[in-house]
Amino acid sequence: MELKKNPKISLERKSGMFFNIGLAVSLLLVITAFEWRFYDDGGLVDLGQVDDDFEDIMEIPPTEQPPPPPPKIELPKIIEIPDEEEIEEEIEVDLDVEITEETVIEDIVFEEAPEEEVADEIFDIVEDQPGPPGGMAAFYTYVAKEMKYPNQARRMGIEGRVFVQFVVDKTGNLTEVRAIKGIGAGCDEEAVRVLKNAPKWSPGKQRGRPVKVRMILPITFKLS
Repeated sequence: MELKKNPKISLERKSGMFFNIGLAVSLLLVITAFEWRFYDDGGLVDLGQVDDDFEDIMEIPPTEQPPPPPPKIELPKIIEIPDEEEIEEEIEVDLDVEITEETVIEDIVFEEAPEEEVADEIFDIVEDQPGPPGGMAAFYTYVAKEMKYPNQARRMGIEGRVFVQFVVDKTGNLTEVRAIKGIGAGCDEEAVRVLKNAPKWSPGKQRGRPVKVRMILPITFKLS
Protein backbone atom coordinates (compact mmCIF):
# COMPACT_ATOMS: atom_id res chain seq x y z
CA MET A 1 0.00 0.00 0.00
CA GLU A 2 1.69 3.22 -1.13
CA LEU A 3 1.81 6.34 1.01
CA LYS A 4 0.57 9.43 -0.59
CA LYS A 5 3.14 12.29 -0.71
CA ASN A 6 2.02 15.46 0.89
CA PRO A 7 3.13 18.36 -1.35
CA LYS A 8 3.02 20.77 1.57
CA ILE A 9 5.48 18.73 3.60
CA SER A 10 7.82 18.30 0.64
CA LEU A 11 7.83 22.02 0.04
CA GLU A 12 8.71 22.73 3.67
CA ARG A 13 11.62 20.28 3.50
CA LYS A 14 13.00 21.81 0.32
CA SER A 15 12.72 25.31 1.81
CA GLY A 16 14.72 24.29 4.87
CA MET A 17 17.38 22.70 2.72
CA PHE A 18 17.76 25.81 0.52
CA PHE A 19 17.89 27.96 3.62
CA ASN A 20 20.75 25.92 5.04
CA ILE A 21 22.61 25.99 1.73
CA GLY A 22 22.19 29.77 1.48
CA LEU A 23 23.36 30.29 5.04
CA ALA A 24 26.45 28.15 4.42
CA VAL A 25 27.29 30.08 1.22
CA SER A 26 26.87 33.41 3.04
CA LEU A 27 29.20 32.33 5.82
CA LEU A 28 31.75 31.13 3.27
CA LEU A 29 31.63 34.48 1.45
CA VAL A 30 32.06 36.40 4.69
CA ILE A 31 35.05 34.29 5.77
CA THR A 32 36.60 34.58 2.32
CA ALA A 33 36.17 38.39 2.39
CA PHE A 34 38.02 38.69 5.72
CA GLU A 35 40.76 36.24 4.90
CA TRP A 36 41.47 37.37 1.35
CA ARG A 37 44.54 39.66 1.01
CA PHE A 38 44.80 42.20 -1.70
CA TYR A 39 48.21 43.08 -3.05
CA ASP A 40 48.61 46.08 -5.25
CA ASP A 41 50.76 45.62 -8.23
CA GLY A 42 53.32 48.21 -7.26
CA GLY A 43 55.59 47.47 -10.11
CA LEU A 44 58.58 46.22 -8.11
CA VAL A 45 61.82 47.34 -9.59
CA ASP A 46 65.12 45.60 -9.20
CA LEU A 47 67.45 48.42 -8.10
CA GLY A 48 70.44 46.37 -9.14
CA GLN A 49 69.42 46.63 -12.81
CA VAL A 50 68.76 50.39 -12.77
CA ASP A 51 71.35 52.56 -14.39
CA ASP A 52 71.94 55.52 -12.07
CA ASP A 53 74.61 57.99 -11.21
CA PHE A 54 74.14 57.98 -7.44
CA GLU A 55 77.84 57.66 -6.79
CA ASP A 56 78.56 60.58 -9.07
CA ILE A 57 75.99 62.67 -7.28
CA MET A 58 77.23 61.76 -3.77
CA GLU A 59 80.86 62.49 -4.49
CA ILE A 60 81.31 66.13 -3.51
CA PRO A 61 84.75 67.47 -4.16
CA PRO A 62 86.32 69.17 -1.08
CA THR A 63 86.16 72.91 -1.14
CA GLU A 64 89.59 74.41 -0.89
CA GLN A 65 89.64 77.87 0.61
CA PRO A 66 92.63 80.00 -0.21
CA PRO A 67 94.73 80.88 2.87
CA PRO A 68 94.28 84.40 4.23
CA PRO A 69 96.78 86.90 2.95
CA PRO A 70 99.73 87.46 5.29
CA PRO A 71 99.54 90.64 7.38
CA LYS A 72 101.32 93.58 6.06
CA ILE A 73 104.59 94.14 7.85
CA GLU A 74 105.43 97.75 8.15
CA LEU A 75 109.13 98.25 8.11
CA PRO A 76 110.40 100.89 10.48
CA LYS A 77 111.20 104.10 8.84
CA ILE A 78 114.80 105.09 9.11
CA ILE A 79 115.13 108.76 9.75
CA GLU A 80 118.50 110.19 9.11
CA ILE A 81 119.61 112.52 11.85
CA PRO A 82 122.33 114.89 10.85
CA ASP A 83 125.46 114.74 12.89
CA GLU A 84 125.70 117.27 15.63
CA GLU A 85 127.49 120.31 14.53
CA GLU A 86 130.75 120.77 16.28
CA ILE A 87 130.82 124.00 18.19
CA GLU A 88 134.12 125.58 17.97
CA GLU A 89 134.65 128.01 20.75
CA GLU A 90 137.87 129.33 21.98
CA ILE A 91 138.24 129.21 25.72
CA GLU A 92 140.87 131.46 27.08
CA VAL A 93 142.64 130.10 30.11
CA ASP A 94 144.92 132.45 31.95
CA LEU A 95 147.43 130.36 33.85
CA ASP A 96 149.81 133.18 34.56
CA VAL A 97 149.15 133.62 38.25
CA GLU A 98 151.88 135.03 40.37
CA ILE A 99 151.99 133.62 43.85
CA THR A 100 154.26 135.23 46.36
CA GLU A 101 154.88 134.64 50.01
CA GLU A 102 152.54 137.47 50.87
CA THR A 103 149.67 136.05 48.88
CA VAL A 104 146.98 134.81 51.20
CA ILE A 105 144.90 131.93 49.97
CA GLU A 106 141.46 131.93 51.46
CA ASP A 107 140.23 128.67 52.93
CA ILE A 108 137.43 127.06 51.02
CA VAL A 109 134.39 126.79 53.25
CA PHE A 110 131.85 124.14 52.43
CA GLU A 111 128.38 124.92 53.60
CA GLU A 112 126.93 122.21 55.78
CA ALA A 113 123.98 120.45 54.29
CA PRO A 114 120.78 121.18 56.20
CA GLU A 115 119.76 118.41 58.48
CA GLU A 116 116.93 116.36 57.14
CA GLU A 117 113.91 116.57 59.32
CA VAL A 118 113.17 113.22 60.84
CA ALA A 119 109.62 112.10 60.14
CA ASP A 120 107.26 111.55 63.02
CA GLU A 121 108.65 108.05 63.50
CA ILE A 122 107.84 105.75 66.39
CA PHE A 123 110.90 104.05 67.85
CA ASP A 124 111.04 100.77 69.71
CA ILE A 125 114.56 101.24 71.09
CA VAL A 126 116.15 104.63 71.76
CA GLU A 127 119.24 105.91 73.47
CA ASP A 128 117.29 107.30 76.43
CA GLN A 129 114.22 105.22 77.27
CA PRO A 130 111.11 107.00 78.56
CA GLY A 131 110.14 106.44 82.18
CA PRO A 132 107.37 107.27 84.65
CA PRO A 133 107.91 109.80 87.41
CA GLY A 134 109.55 108.11 90.41
CA GLY A 135 110.57 105.05 88.38
CA MET A 136 108.80 101.81 87.53
CA ALA A 137 108.26 100.84 91.15
CA ALA A 138 106.27 104.02 91.73
CA PHE A 139 104.31 103.41 88.53
CA TYR A 140 103.27 99.89 89.55
CA THR A 141 102.23 101.25 92.95
CA TYR A 142 99.99 103.72 91.08
CA VAL A 143 98.53 100.90 88.96
CA ALA A 144 97.76 98.73 91.98
CA LYS A 145 96.07 101.68 93.68
CA GLU A 146 93.94 102.75 90.72
CA MET A 147 93.04 99.35 89.30
CA LYS A 148 89.66 97.83 90.21
CA TYR A 149 89.27 94.09 89.88
CA PRO A 150 86.32 93.45 87.51
CA ASN A 151 83.34 91.78 89.19
CA GLN A 152 82.93 89.28 86.38
CA ALA A 153 86.56 88.18 86.62
CA ARG A 154 86.26 87.94 90.40
CA ARG A 155 83.14 85.75 90.17
CA MET A 156 84.76 83.50 87.58
CA GLY A 157 88.06 83.34 89.47
CA ILE A 158 90.08 84.65 86.49
CA GLU A 159 93.71 85.62 87.12
CA GLY A 160 96.61 86.35 84.81
CA ARG A 161 98.59 89.00 82.94
CA VAL A 162 97.34 91.57 80.47
CA PHE A 163 99.98 92.92 78.08
CA VAL A 164 99.28 96.54 77.23
CA GLN A 165 100.98 98.39 74.37
CA PHE A 166 101.20 102.18 74.30
CA VAL A 167 103.23 105.02 72.81
CA VAL A 168 104.98 107.69 74.86
CA ASP A 169 104.88 110.80 72.67
CA LYS A 170 107.39 113.64 72.58
CA THR A 171 105.69 115.40 75.49
CA GLY A 172 105.45 112.28 77.69
CA ASN A 173 101.74 111.52 77.22
CA LEU A 174 100.68 107.86 76.97
CA THR A 175 98.78 107.44 73.68
CA GLU A 176 97.51 104.60 71.47
CA VAL A 177 96.90 102.42 74.52
CA ARG A 178 95.55 98.96 73.69
CA ALA A 179 95.68 95.42 75.07
CA ILE A 180 97.57 93.12 72.70
CA LYS A 181 97.18 89.99 74.85
CA GLY A 182 94.56 89.67 77.54
CA ILE A 183 92.58 87.34 79.77
CA GLY A 184 89.08 88.73 79.19
CA ALA A 185 86.22 89.13 81.67
CA GLY A 186 86.78 92.90 81.78
CA CYS A 187 90.45 92.76 82.82
CA ASP A 188 91.74 93.99 79.44
CA GLU A 189 89.50 97.08 79.49
CA GLU A 190 90.46 97.87 83.08
CA ALA A 191 94.20 97.74 82.31
CA VAL A 192 93.74 100.05 79.31
CA ARG A 193 91.71 102.50 81.41
CA VAL A 194 94.35 102.72 84.12
CA LEU A 195 97.19 103.42 81.65
CA LYS A 196 95.19 106.04 79.77
CA ASN A 197 94.75 107.97 83.03
CA ALA A 198 98.41 107.60 84.09
CA PRO A 199 100.48 110.76 84.65
CA LYS A 200 103.00 111.93 82.06
CA TRP A 201 106.27 110.15 81.62
CA SER A 202 109.61 111.63 80.73
CA PRO A 203 109.82 111.24 76.91
CA GLY A 204 112.42 109.09 75.24
CA LYS A 205 115.31 110.74 73.40
CA GLN A 206 117.30 109.85 70.33
CA ARG A 207 120.46 111.92 69.69
CA GLY A 208 119.32 114.33 72.35
CA ARG A 209 115.94 114.98 70.75
CA PRO A 210 112.60 113.79 72.17
CA VAL A 211 110.94 111.14 70.01
CA LYS A 212 107.96 108.83 70.15
CA VAL A 213 108.64 105.44 71.73
CA ARG A 214 106.46 102.32 71.65
CA MET A 215 106.39 100.24 74.84
CA ILE A 216 104.70 97.10 76.19
CA LEU A 217 104.00 96.53 79.88
CA PRO A 218 102.46 93.51 81.62
CA ILE A 219 99.80 94.15 84.26
CA THR A 220 99.04 91.26 86.60
CA PHE A 221 95.53 90.50 87.94
CA LYS A 222 95.62 88.29 91.04
CA LEU A 223 92.89 87.51 93.51
CA SER A 224 93.86 87.93 97.14
